[in-house]
This record gives sequence, C-alpha cells and structure tokens, in this order.
Amino acid sequence: MTAPQTDTPTLSLSDESNSSTSAPGLERTLQGSLLRPGDDGYEEARHVWNGMIDRHPAFIARCHSTADVIAAVNFAREHNLLLAVRGGGHSVAGYGTCDGGLVIDLAPMNDVRVDPATGEVRAGGGATIADLDRATQAYGLAVPMGVVSETGIAGLTLGGGIGWLRRKYGLSCDNLLAAEVVTAGGKRLTASATENSDLLWALRGGGGNFGIVTEFTFQAHPVGPEVMFVFTLHDGTRKREILRAYRDFCAAAPDDVSSFAICGDVPPEEAFPEAIHSHPYVLLAACYAGSVAEGKRILDPLRTIAEPLVDFSGPMPYLDVQTILDEDYPEGMRYYWKSLYLENLEDAVVDAVAGLDDRRPSPLSTVDIWHMGGAISRVPAEASAFGGRNAPYLLGVEANWEAAENDESNVAWVREAIDAMQPFSGGAEYLNFPGFHEGGETTMRSTFGSHYERLVALKAKYDPHNLFRLNQNVDPAEEKAAA
Repeated sequence: MTAPQTDTPTLSLSDESNSSTSAPGLERTLQGSLLRPGDDGYEEARHVWNGMIDRHPAFIARCHSTADVIAAVNFAREHNLLLAVRGGGHSVAGYGTCDGGLVIDLAPMNDVRVDPATGEVRAGGGATIADLDRATQAYGLAVPMGVVSETGIAGLTLGGGIGWLRRKYGLSCDNLLAAEVVTAGGKRLTASATENSDLLWALRGGGGNFGIVTEFTFQAHPVGPEVMFVFTLHDGTRKREILRAYRDFCAAAPDDVSSFAICGDVPPEEAFPEAIHSHPYVLLAACYAGSVAEGKRILDPLRTIAEPLVDFSGPMPYLDVQTILDEDYPEGMRYYWKSLYLENLEDAVVDAVAGLDDRRPSPLSTVDIWHMGGAISRVPAEASAFGGRNAPYLLGVEANWEAAENDESNVAWVREAIDAMQPFSGGAEYLNFPGFHEGGETTMRSTFGSHYERLVALKAKYDPHNLFRLNQNVDPAEEKAAA
C-alpha cells in the first residue's frame, strides 16, 4: 500500500520546460537553490520523514527568504503546478511533497530570535521544535510545542499543537501572536491582532490553507531549565486497571500537569531490562510546569499506581524532556496515525481502548490517550479556528512499522480502531493526526463545526483557486456553490 496522492498535477509547462533544464527564470531569482530530478542532492531532498510517502516532484525550491517563497509561489501559480509546502518536514500525512509539481522547502528558513524582555519569539517557517527550544531555553523560556523535537513548528502550529505545556499555557496556536504570510497571489501580508486579524484567526488551527507562513511570532513563558517529569512503564497486562487509575488522577490534576497514557510493547533496547523486552506496557508520562519540588508531590501517584516495570522519572532539563520520544520516531519508518476526541474516559471507553490495543499488528505501534482541558478549554471557542477545544481527552492511534508488505494490515488496524471508537466521540479529529485525510469535507465539518463556513469564506478570500490544497483542505468552491 502506498499513501495516495491527494491531487494530480496539471502542467501547462512545455515538455522542454519539464526537463532537467527547466525554470531558468525561477532559478535565477532564488537566493536559495532549485533542484530537479537528476541534480545532485535531489534524491536526498525529495525524501520525507514518513517512509510510506514516496514522491517525485519536478522541482524542489530550497527557499532562503520570503522573497524566494514569493517567487516560487508565483512560478507555481503561473504554470499551474501542483504545489506542496514543507516546513520542518515531519508531516505524518506527507503533505510536504508531491508527484510532478513544485515543493517549496522552508528548511533553510529556521532562524529563531528571542526578546527576553517581552518573551516574544520570532521563528522562521522552516524551524523545528528543537530550533525553537534551544533558543528560548537560553533565557529560561519555552513556547508550547509538540513532544518530538524534530517536528516542524509550522505544520504543528497551524494544526493546533499539543505538547508538554498544553494544560498550563495552551496549544501552540494559542500562543501565536502574529505571522508573516505569503498568499496564493504572491503577496506578503502580516497577520496579527491589528492587521488582517481574520487571517490570524484562521492560522490558529485552520491548517495550511490560507498561505505560507514564512515567520511566526509566539509568546513564550517561563519554563525550566529543570522540570519534574514522570516517565513510568507499568505492566500492560493490567492496562484496564492502570487506565482507570490514570483517569482518576486526571480528574484531580492541576493545570500545571500535562500528561498522557500510552499502550505499547517494551522495545528490545539496552535502556530497558532484557526481562521485559516485548512485554506490553502502559506508559504514564507527565510534565509539571511549575516548581520541581511541587511537581514531585503532585506527580508521584502516576509512579505508584502499581509496581512499575521501569521508572525513569525525576527532575530533568526541559530540553531533555522535549527529546525523550525522538528515537521512537526515526526518519524512514512507516507511519499512519489517526485520532478522535473522546467525550470521557468511562469504563466502557477504557475497555474499548484496551481491546484495540490488544489487536495491534506491529509491536512498534501505540494507542495514546492525551489529557486535554486546562488552558486549552479556557480559550474562547470563537478566538481561533481550532476545533475540539472542549474535549477532555484525545485518542491517538499510531501505526508504526518497518516493512512495506505490512502496510495493509497496519493501516486497516488504525481505521478499524477509529471506527470502533466513534460511539465515544463527537466525531471531531485532531488534524495533525489525519491518516491520509480520507474523510475530506465530512471530517473538516465535524471537526470545525460552526467555524467551518467561516473557514470556507476565508479560503475563498485568500486562496480562491485552492493553490494550497495539499493539506487538511478547505475547498473554496464550497463558497461559490453557496453563493
């Protein structure tokens, strides 16, 4: 099974201009570089993190500036090229590449600048979480981001952004103050509270539909340098008992605690005792966004729910917390993830989660329960496009495997799991874990609810011809149909 291409390129370029000598005008304009099939570096540049995604773009524009991005957008629009945008390059769905079209690669644009007096952080659209964390932690600050440091900040933020600080300081998109955006028309705009505020609203969780963000401005918060972190593996043969106890902990947890429970199998690695290799586990992991001493007291129940298989908990540099899961998601492995917001974690939900975990076809796969709420739920629903803000839990079903011959069974397991959990959800999904976005408009409507029509109108305003369609797409044609 190969990840489906979500659209087919329509090229108006001549056969000659589709050759390796094409696009001399764009190449001369770029401060960065333009790669084509056969060029040195093309093969490396075309590969993306998810090994399921194997695309061959006609051009890869390695952009070094906003001017480069404008030139590449204009070229794609004028030549009717399918356009993909790659930020940090960690998209599970593979949105950052395409067959036969143009990839705008923002990776060289990863500069991060911090104002320690105000806590404002300006970061390029190609920055990763690691880039952001290194710069902000130098001042004892952090921007709420995800839990794998190699993730790009762009796609994460535009889709919401949930991480170790979410219940204390909100989603990544909640901390987005402003953005520099290149529109489908090749214009450079600022989206902020005072300029193009409707665009800022859409960028806060509405995906990459409305333009290419070349620079983000975030609000950072005091965090670290050390935090109390729990990372305890409990016996997965007792998963129902452990998950019920986790539910009870979450019910009383203060906003300083951001945690999740992960069901999986202990990897056969030196970090874990050989006696428990391949044994099922329930990982209870939590970060306390306050004093280490208070965090020890508050988080201790997660360690003592039962006799642990292994316990790596303790005070830890925040930078280490941000990288602790990196090795579990190596580049080139095969990934297929989907999600659902859960209305509760009652016993029937726990039993259903345990059952689908029992059916995992790959020992590398996991079933994750993220505790939401806190600061996320206190942001008014109308303040951003993000959907699912009031759900108490998020279910993530992650298929992770190595061999292509196992694609079908792993993808089928995730889809069957999500179908089985629908009765416990309002139907909304976290769109950074979208599978291959098979649900299309139906999923978008259920996730965004009353915000969806406003997103369609904004899409029609900023990208009326859907140039930016390789994403969790909002189709501007719906605006025309309704008119």
